[in-house]
Amino acid sequence: GLDLVITVDTAVAHLAGALGTPVWILLSFAADWRWLLDRDDCPWYPTMKLFRQKAPGDWKSVISSVREALYSKKI
Repeated sequence: GLDLVITVDTAVAHLAGALGTPVWILLSFAADWRWLLDRDDCPWYPTMKLFRQKAPGDWKSVISSVREALYSKKI
């Protein structure tokens, strides 16, 4: 089986979420409405965790957050 999918907002994210596979999504500052605001979870996919930019173009903090979560095994 697949332990974890790490992706941006694509069909892969939705497919993994629909299949119940743990999935982490890297979201831009102006993410799509379906990801709601100020949340790191998703009501439609309980196995999904959201990693958001804190400022436009700030992917460094997003990657850093994902790296920290991987190191601490928060899967």
